[in-house]
Amino acid sequence: MAELRAARDWYDRRREGLGNEFLLTVADALLALEEAPARCPIYYRDFRRVLTDRFPYKIFYRIEGHAVIVYRVLHGARDHTRELE
Repeated sequence: MAELRAARDWYDRRREGLGNEFLLTVADALLALEEAPARCPIYYRDFRRVLTDRFPYKIFYRIEGHAVIVYRVLHGARDHTRELE
């Protein structure tokens, strides 16, 4: 995902290795999502979201049958309504 690479690069420019810490935080959120995808209520237009720890990112996803589909990983300050159209 280009957005994750861009975010990782941005954090690495702030401090070497911080980008990898960001990716690990996103991975942890995805693992938690995998374990219990229905734990998060519907947030916007059938999208659910899970928040990352430490970094201000939101992971937007939908549950479709037995599948969990991640649509976007967005910075918390971005306008998610426009990004999820």
